[in-house]
Amino acid sequence: MPGWLKDAVFYEIYPQSYCDSNSDGIGDFQGIITKLDYIKSLGCNALWINPCFDSPFRDAGYDVRDYKKAADRYGTNEDLIRLFQEAHARGIHVLLDLVPGHTSEEHEWFQKSCALERNEYSDRFIWTDYCFRGTGNMGYPYVGGEAERPGTYLLNFFKCQPALNYGWLHADENWKCTVDSEAARSTIEAIKDVMRFWMDRGCDGFRVDMASSLVKGDDEKKTGTSRIWREIRNMLDQDYPECALVSEWSNPSLSLRAGFHADFVLNEPNSPYSTLVRDYQNHAGRIIHSDPCFTGADPECAAEYEDHSFFKMDAGGDITCFMDWYLERYQDTKDIGYMSLITCNHDTVRPSFNLSERELKLFYAFLFTMPGVPFLYYGDEIGQRYQNLRTKEGGYFRTGSRTPMQWSREKNLGFSDADAACLYLPVDPAQDAPVVSEMMQDADSLLGTVRSILALRHKEEDLQGQPNLEVLYQKKGELPFVYRRGNRICAVNPSSKTVSAPIDAEDRKPVWQVGAGNLKDGVLTLKPQSFIIL
Repeated sequence: MPGWLKDAVFYEIYPQSYCDSNSDGIGDFQGIITKLDYIKSLGCNALWINPCFDSPFRDAGYDVRDYKKAADRYGTNEDLIRLFQEAHARGIHVLLDLVPGHTSEEHEWFQKSCALERNEYSDRFIWTDYCFRGTGNMGYPYVGGEAERPGTYLLNFFKCQPALNYGWLHADENWKCTVDSEAARSTIEAIKDVMRFWMDRGCDGFRVDMASSLVKGDDEKKTGTSRIWREIRNMLDQDYPECALVSEWSNPSLSLRAGFHADFVLNEPNSPYSTLVRDYQNHAGRIIHSDPCFTGADPECAAEYEDHSFFKMDAGGDITCFMDWYLERYQDTKDIGYMSLITCNHDTVRPSFNLSERELKLFYAFLFTMPGVPFLYYGDEIGQRYQNLRTKEGGYFRTGSRTPMQWSREKNLGFSDADAACLYLPVDPAQDAPVVSEMMQDADSLLGTVRSILALRHKEEDLQGQPNLEVLYQKKGELPFVYRRGNRICAVNPSSKTVSAPIDAEDRKPVWQVGAGNLKDGVLTLKPQSFIIL
């Protein structure tokens, strides 16, 4: 286990939208380098950079055309290596985004696999043996009629993303290969080679996209896929022991045993995590993925969503909806790896969509005082807003969370000197759009709160990643929620009323707080919308 993960706080950067250094309207590596001191000042000591490899960008870089070449829009391989070096000089680790389940249809591997004549790449992707054969009762999407080769090929996500071949758990047809086949082994070694290439150049590990999607077939327990990741973890332990693997899986009981050091807790609709801040996704069939009315820019439309998010004031939320689920997995995995809570990511509507600044402060205080390795999405530290935009590079509803970082009141909110029409995505047009330069001057701002809670997390070992969580007060439908991390007691009250709870502990005073509260004579009292650390 890389020792640095225990005190790691990650900052996710969507590189297209972070900082444009050459005025072409698109963020780049040099732009990130110029902001490393800002990132360090936040209290973030690790980066996750969304896919930055050569790509036709039909899915924002998750359709990789060349795993060993940086995308021209961001710079060169040398620029990316310099980013590693500059980050390391500031004590910041860097994870790249690995997409192992599929490539772009423009990748050389796939182009060669389409040929009629057999070659070393013919089995690098999953092809059927007949031009009119689908995928049977497995239900995998497939494409036919686009290659000289007389077969159809499986997809792993969008149409532009053919599935790499790691074999089938049960190879019950002659066009399927097993997980031990030469074809599957060749794919595994190719991905390991990609990982070695970047780790040898300074990368500190990978966040793995769709980590559970490798081996196909009826594999609910993901035994085939897990075996591959354990093999890769063995490679890291032997040759790159300080490099980290973080999975997009949201099943820590499987992923951490499969060899990952940490696993995202994702907040998809109807997930327990969504009840914390995105409960509006869970009601009346109005799921944002399919709702054309969904917009972050129209308050009247937003008001139509039923919302019982726990951190939304007086919304009737219940912390047990999340904590019961969380604690079961925490107890099961606390000794083998980390669960990662996220403020947001490039696939998720920003939490500012339905939460006020005060509500965001309480949510972030909770997130950054829980065990595990937390992730802060760029712009969430200033409450950057979700925008209602047309899709860009396969973003669809997610596009509104991928807009340029808002640095100042200067041109394009400080993101770029390019003409507004040339920007990757438009900046927030509102007159009161939050910007870094103004919040940096205000310790009580959302940015100031993020900086202060992360400073405390780094100072207090009890508040870092280790598994020392003890719930002191948690009752269905009641407040406050109180938990202990080592010698620190944390308590939150998102409601508009003063609340109290019996706590078996000596009198204490706050060492950090939003709002006010105290613990005296065995009773913890919290003022409205407060979070305290005692």
